[in-house]
Amino acid sequence: MRILTAQQMREADRLTTEKHGIPSLQLMGNAGAGVVALLQKLFSDLPKRRIVVLCGKGNNGGDGFVVARLLKQLGASPSVILLAQPEAIHGDAALNMERWRHCGGEFHSITDVADWHDGGRSAIEGQEIIVDALLGTGISGPVTGILAQVIEDVNAISSRGRHSVKVIAVDMPSGLPSDGGAAEGPAIRADWTVTFTAPKRGQLISPNCDRVGKLVVHGIGTPRSVIEQLPADGEEMRWLDASEFRGLPLRRKPDSNKGTYGHALIVAGSRGKAGAAALAGWGALRAGAGLATVATPEDALPTVASYRPELMTAALAQTENGTISLRNFEYNRFAELCKGKNVLAMGPGLTMNDETQQFVRRVLAECPLPIVLDADGLNALAAAPTPVLDRCSPAMALTPHPGEMGRLLGVSTEKVQANRLAAAHAAAKKYNAYVVLKGFHTIVASPSGRVLINSTGNPGMATAGTGDVLTGIIAGLTAQFGVDEWERVLGFGVYLHGLAGDLAVQRTGEGPMIAGDLIDSIPEAFARVHREIENGC
Repeated sequence: MRILTAQQMREADRLTTEKHGIPSLQLMGNAGAGVVALLQKLFSDLPKRRIVVLCGKGNNGGDGFVVARLLKQLGASPSVILLAQPEAIHGDAALNMERWRHCGGEFHSITDVADWHDGGRSAIEGQEIIVDALLGTGISGPVTGILAQVIEDVNAISSRGRHSVKVIAVDMPSGLPSDGGAAEGPAIRADWTVTFTAPKRGQLISPNCDRVGKLVVHGIGTPRSVIEQLPADGEEMRWLDASEFRGLPLRRKPDSNKGTYGHALIVAGSRGKAGAAALAGWGALRAGAGLATVATPEDALPTVASYRPELMTAALAQTENGTISLRNFEYNRFAELCKGKNVLAMGPGLTMNDETQQFVRRVLAECPLPIVLDADGLNALAAAPTPVLDRCSPAMALTPHPGEMGRLLGVSTEKVQANRLAAAHAAAKKYNAYVVLKGFHTIVASPSGRVLINSTGNPGMATAGTGDVLTGIIAGLTAQFGVDEWERVLGFGVYLHGLAGDLAVQRTGEGPMIAGDLIDSIPEAFARVHREIENGC
């Protein structure tokens, strides 16, 4: 799904009305209905909840009036506060304000900070649900005046009672720029954001995008063809959902065999870090590789071999510290190990041992396989005296977390996090490689400049080993599908990984979740993707 700018969104709405005959008033009604549909899903006792809807003077406020009216029809009794004079409301928003009045709805109009302090703020105290319909995608510059005060008070109230007060933003959290920049002033901190037609850049790449909470995209009637045919407005970015993976041969042929689905080679582990190698190997098999061989130092091999009987293993010569030795290149041993394999994944648990780091850099220069590089493999690349650019590999994917990305670029982790998209682009260009920048909204950046942003995953995945599993998943998918469409394969890898984490966390909760729980959920994640594609997601 394309990620749109505010200008593209305005154009999409215009084309929907002018070329497809859907009136703008109906689009606003559909938008409000989408917010209410989410509220019904989240709160089984919605009519009994204490709800306040905060409306601005623009179309976002009009959406809010629709929300209030539909809630009233369901039996709820929402309070409505308009942060403007009624005379300032025009167009479709004004029509929906009148519809709210016509159905017996009332609202308080507040236009200055003094009035807000006198009565407005107390009206949101004690509420269970706050609907933010103050500002939409058209914000430019910092929010000031009464709206700034309202936003700050909503954040303070929801933070203080975060277990009982939920904030739902309509289209955009008010104050967050829609095109990706940092919020220059206060911005609503939402638990959920219901956006319309397509995700917006600011919801995914802004330094403040955590304020979006859980993002839900609700269609309001714009045909997919309109979205896909919109003129470009800057770089092309796509949000990963199941529809992005149509065309990948996910269904297996009846006459296939294990050789049909490739052989992944995992070079990982060391004494005391055999688990990283085992998790990567098991991730590759769970992702569908026909065969997976884990090559690991002699001391780590028994642990890996006993982890899963389906894994094949190869013992690597080791240093006195139990890490991979340069002696593995003697007598062409490593080249022989690569024969018959379709992809090499390297890095988890290797350590920063100097000889092992030299081993990694030599592999990068000489291995003819597509390479997935992670963890200490990335650190070896970052520490190379000169960038390892002249390589035999037809393609390379780097999978750093923000700290590793900082080392690859020679900058701080804070600078990476301040502009994750720019960091991913810079690394893709510097190393002529695909980059999977892990974290909140994992980014897949290609050397050509295209960008995919993941929509799955949760904080429970911030635990040891989940990155090793991702390395294995990507290797397993690459073994099956090759690198002709590697950008899409990498996107599928991060989407599947995050979806498995989302399914696992429903059973375990965020705190107790471990990497093994995620692996156990990969089959269910595959089934979910199959089902969504077949149902025409």
